[in-house]
Amino acid sequence: MTRPGRRRLAVTAALLLAASALAACGSTQPATAAHTARFDQRLHNLLPASVRGRGFLQVGTDASYAPMSAFGPDGLTIVGMEPDLAVQVGRVLGVRLLFHNVDFATLLDRVASGHLDIAMSAMTDTPARAKTADFVDYFRAGTSIVVQLGNPAGITKLNDLCGKQVAVETGTTQVDLLRRTQKNCFTKPILVKTYPTNSDALVQLRTGRVVAVLNDYPPAVYLVNDPRTRSQYQLASTLQYEPGLYGIVVAKNAPGIRAAIAGALREVLASGAYADVLARWHVQDGGVQQITINSGR
Repeated sequence: MTRPGRRRLAVTAALLLAASALAACGSTQPATAAHTARFDQRLHNLLPASVRGRGFLQVGTDASYAPMSAFGPDGLTIVGMEPDLAVQVGRVLGVRLLFHNVDFATLLDRVASGHLDIAMSAMTDTPARAKTADFVDYFRAGTSIVVQLGNPAGITKLNDLCGKQVAVETGTTQVDLLRRTQKNCFTKPILVKTYPTNSDALVQLRTGRVVAVLNDYPPAVYLVNDPRTRSQYQLASTLQYEPGLYGIVVAKNAPGIRAAIAGALREVLASGAYADVLARWHVQDGGVQQITINSGR
């Protein structure tokens, strides 16, 4: 991140089908999905012996991106679509997936260095990122523009941001999207302000210091419908820019983990548990029909 001295507490969440996960999104559905994935010994055996021995995978996520991954009501447990999906993956593999809150911009490096086994954090699988890590793709989303309720600056499209201040999270594809948009701004460039977390960026919008925040579509929709935040934000439009695949990040030198995760996700998809998880968090529109690696490149 741009402020390496600021280190947030890494919080480990042992992922069970916790009731707190449902409380976070206000769901009234039961905690147990209608479908569940089953243990697969062959996929379990693909995991490194060290992982099988300790019984868990270390997972990094930026827990500021509801409904994908965020802190629950207790302020400690990480809940969301991704943790719930990870529960099902863990059932197939016979290990737990333990989530840690990590700065988004450091996730790739932490996986590559072995400090994390994988990262699962609404990270778009791009050719540039795939140069340093492999991606097992499990969801699709594009970028949306979030503005203050009432849209006082009259923002409806990306070019409306020219000459205005916009906040985004450091290291995201939204930073690159804004950089490419600058060519349309001529003498009035977009004034891009980057922050360590999406929550930090939203503070800037809520307090009027910027006119917009760029988010992935599912978190943006969640934000404008959540009773806690819908009185503050709205979408500039329903348009999604540059839709792409989210991928679970795996180190290039960990083919066993990559194959195990991909196989487990395929089992979860086939079992119906995948659809149940997406429905629980109201993100069915981002569902995929097949699990791919590195966007099938």
